[in-house]
This record gives sequence, C-alpha cells and structure tokens, in this order.
Amino acid sequence: MKKEHFTLVLLLIVSYGIYILYEPFWMSIVVASLLAISTHHIQMGFFNLTKNRFWASALSTLMLGLLFFAPLGYFLFHISLMMQNLDPMIMNTIETKIHTWITHLPPYLSRFEAKIEASLVKFDPTAFSQHIIAYASEIGSFAMSFLSGTLFILIFYFIAHYYGREIFEFFKRSAHFPQQESTLIMFEMRSSMSVVFYSIIATAVFEGALFGLAIEYMGYNGLLFGIMYGFASLIPVVGGVVMWLPFTLFELSLGNTENALFIALYTIIVISVVADTFIKPVIIKIINQKLIKPQEKINELIIFFAIIAGLATFGFWGMIIGPAITVLFLTLMKITEAQSEEIIH
Repeated sequence: MKKEHFTLVLLLIVSYGIYILYEPFWMSIVVASLLAISTHHIQMGFFNLTKNRFWASALSTLMLGLLFFAPLGYFLFHISLMMQNLDPMIMNTIETKIHTWITHLPPYLSRFEAKIEASLVKFDPTAFSQHIIAYASEIGSFAMSFLSGTLFILIFYFIAHYYGREIFEFFKRSAHFPQQESTLIMFEMRSSMSVVFYSIIATAVFEGALFGLAIEYMGYNGLLFGIMYGFASLIPVVGGVVMWLPFTLFELSLGNTENALFIALYTIIVISVVADTFIKPVIIKIINQKLIKPQEKINELIIFFAIIAGLATFGFWGMIIGPAITVLFLTLMKITEAQSEEIIH
C-alpha cells in the first residue's frame, strides 16, 4: 500500500472516531458556527472598537446571550411555572362560556352547533388541566436541557469567532480548495446568513414589543408574552394566531368582551397588517441593502421556504440551518456552472 493511500485510510478511520466522539455536540457546533458567520459584522464592529480579537469575541458572545438566549430561558422558566400553577377552575369557566356562546350562535353558524357540542362532551376540564401540569414538568426538563445546550453553543460560538479564521484557513489548505471558490462560498454564506439572522431578530423584537405593550396595558406580563409572541412570529402564516387567539378566548371566558375585541383587532390590524405587511419588508430591505450589501439580491421566497423546511426537519434551530444548507447548495451550483463554462471555452 502506498504511503498516500495508507494516510487516507487512517484519516478516514480517525475522522469516523472524531465524529463518534463529538456526536453529542455536533448540533451545537453547527449552530454556533452558523451564528458566528451570521454575526461577522458585529464581531468586526467590536474588533474595530477594542482592537483586540479576544474581547471582540467575548463581547459578541455576551451580546448573543443577552439578546437571543436570555429571553428564551426567561420564557421557558416562566411558562413552566404558569402551567404548574394553573387553576383547573379556569377550564371549567371556559367550557361554561362556550356552552353559552353555542346557544346564541347566529343562524349561518347553527350547522356547527352539533359538532361543537360533541367535542365538548368529550372534553374533560380536570383531565385537561392535569395534562397541562404534566406537560409543565416536561417543559421544565426541556428548559434545563435547552439551557445546558445553550451554554455549549455560546462556548463554540466564542471559539468560532476567536479561532474562526485559523480554522477556516486550515481546512482550506488541507482540502486544497481553490482560493476563489472558497472566498465565494464564505461571502455568500456570510451575506445570506446575516440577512436571515438579523431579519429574524428584528422581526421577533419588533412584533414582540408591539404585542407586549398591548398585553402590559391589559395587566399581564408584557415582557413574558412579548417574548412568546416574538418567537411565535417566526412560525410562518399562523405564528401570531397561536398567541392572540388564546388571549381572546380567555378574556371572553372572563366576560371581558372589550379586552377580547381589543387584543384581536390590535393584533390583526396593527401587527399582522401594518407591521408585518408594510413595516417588516422595509426593515428587511434596510438590512439587506444598507447593512449587509450583498452583491446579488437574496430571493426572499427561497429563504422563506428554507426556514419552513428547516423548522420541520431540525426543529427550532432549523430556522438557521435550513437557509444555510440552501445557500451552500446554490453557491456550489454557481461554482459548478462557472467551472463548466470554463471547460467549454
């Protein structure tokens, strides 16, 4: 066996061993690396400010933890406590109110009365409350697991920023990847992922703040439910509905018709129509053109479906992984096309 072949076989064996060894951390490593690529502009801003790569990486990591992971931890902790302390009588009150609504349905909705009644017969408020309390303990366990995973993501995120350039250059030299192609891949990934990341953060913060202010006005925890709405808004099409509809039904069950109408109309008109339809595209356009300045405009429809596919396949972090895989695929297709044209000519 030639020395080169022996080295290659040994490298494959050791690579498999590395994969098995770090298998529990691969998701954290991938997410942290993609987040580091997405926030390269922030890292460079801190570096220009401090003139020190260590402190720039540390400040970037601290900012990511405060803006992205701290709200998630706050949400998971408080929602677990709320579910554990749920009053079963609330479910009974809601059921009673629904029965009252059924008796006053308008004629054009009367055909749904029998189906609603059949569903209510099967509905057991006490059992439902017990299920919610049981889910609360699961959410608590998930929160602890999430926070531990978050810690690893932040550690790998710092490493990716601090040693990222050396790691990238090492793999580029080892794989003998051409300079032009590697630069194109990194540029496309950095530009596209930055637009995706900043758009996600801007949308979540903006729409979450609008919803949180309304909920705070009604006497609820505006910070908690603003965070909840912010992350719910990332779910395409139905994101906001999963927040304002339960609030509307709950207020109706308490007899607060004015509050129910306020939160429904406010969310639909102010957030869904004005903010989501008119203001959100302007924010994304500013991010796309002013902050990132990519050479080619990103197709929003492709990114939209990439986020949906990512969420469906990888869960929460799919909103980062999905667009990354899609952008990498399209970039490699561009490189292949360019190489084919060079061969023809």
